Amino acid sequence: MKKDASSSNELRRGLPMVEARDPEALEQERQTLTQINSRPHFWQRWRGYWNLSGPGWMQSALTLGAGSAGSAIFAGSIYGYKLLWVQPVAMFLGIVMFAAIGHQVLVTKARPYDVFWKKLHPVMALMWGFNVFLASVVWQFPQYSLGTAVFKDITEVLGISVPKIILALLLLTFGTWMCWSYERGSRKSIRIFERILKYMLMTMVLAFFLVVLKTGINWGELFRGLFHFHLPRDYKGITIVLGQLGAAVGINMTFLYPYTLLARGWGKEHRKLKNFDLGTSMFFPFILATSFVIIACANTLYVQGMEVKNAVDVAHALEPLVGLTTGRLIFSLGVLGMCLTTIVIEMLICGFVLSEALGFEFRGWKFRLSTMIANIGILGAFFAMPLWLPVLVSSFNLVMMPVAYIGFFILQNKKSYLGKDVNRGKRGKIWNVLLVIAILVVAVGAVVKILSLF
Repeated sequence: MKKDASSSNELRRGLPMVEARDPEALEQERQTLTQINSRPHFWQRWRGYWNLSGPGWMQSALTLGAGSAGSAIFAGSIYGYKLLWVQPVAMFLGIVMFAAIGHQVLVTKARPYDVFWKKLHPVMALMWGFNVFLASVVWQFPQYSLGTAVFKDITEVLGISVPKIILALLLLTFGTWMCWSYERGSRKSIRIFERILKYMLMTMVLAFFLVVLKTGINWGELFRGLFHFHLPRDYKGITIVLGQLGAAVGINMTFLYPYTLLARGWGKEHRKLKNFDLGTSMFFPFILATSFVIIACANTLYVQGMEVKNAVDVAHALEPLVGLTTGRLIFSLGVLGMCLTTIVIEMLICGFVLSEALGFEFRGWKFRLSTMIANIGILGAFFAMPLWLPVLVSSFNLVMMPVAYIGFFILQNKKSYLGKDVNRGKRGKIWNVLLVIAILVVAVGAVVKILSLF
């Protein structure tokens, strides 16, 4: 990936498609946010923040995909409630790192790829960009594979026979329409895009919750699963845990998140909103959706000792226990939503990476063409791919994470970059400790994954 060979050390800041097209809307949002921040009670501020949230939902849309579904299904069906702790821990550490990334972007408004290139090293920028691009292309294969499979299962439940190629093309068409609506660049279109994702994700979480309502919850096992921190010692168990860690926060999310903040035109005044957005739009939807899947599989498949190969098998296994509509149709709809939202976001990431690496803006035919490269993954719909594949891809993604995390950690403490907003004092030390823990976790996961190959 080639970077514009400019001798200037001046960082590129902001996205012209936002600043130029909607300055009035951006200023109005700043005024609204100032009023919200002045409210005396936190619940009054949170109610206002809810209407302005958005970038966090895009991270949820990306991370809740085939890898999350596969990891959660295997965790619940093989280990019951025992691995419920993994997802919250993994996502909390991810939130810590993303809070730091968001802080850097909001106080500087600099484009992260350019920052990596000029403030760290061009090799780090190239490695980061290449790994993100590669991960986004590879991840489309399991999204189309699993998405088409559950889509076909839904049509069969409804008594409709639809060829697989038609279903795959429908996913491609919808994903392209959604992605290109974001490319239009106006804040209004971006907000609409984010709201569609928000409602899709809320519907998905509701679908899995309905399944859990039917199967019930073993509260004693639930608390043990969350707080006993069971760690499997066999190869399969380690792979599942690594898959859960890799699916929670992937390397491509470290690229997507800062650019979605820039696309919204957020600045210093949005820092409190950013933290709220990460908690309510990224942390909780992910934890709820994956936990519901684990609980549903634990209550049924684990208890019965059944072995599953894919999400369709899970839906079929649930059918006699909780009924056709809830057990099969709703579960399949939830998994389809996970795959569909991820398809859209992976396309968007490919567009972001190539536009930054090759030096064109996030609009026009070049951007649209670059987003379509991700859809090579539609081939995954026509090959039998086991559910283990996205889990394995998630764990391989974990190997790529330390480089990006270390880069953002260095930047968080780089005074020449952040100036007076650099980490300092007791609060800065606490943040550094948390960031180091996040780095160590992904680094240990990467080492274990590499060793497990031999």
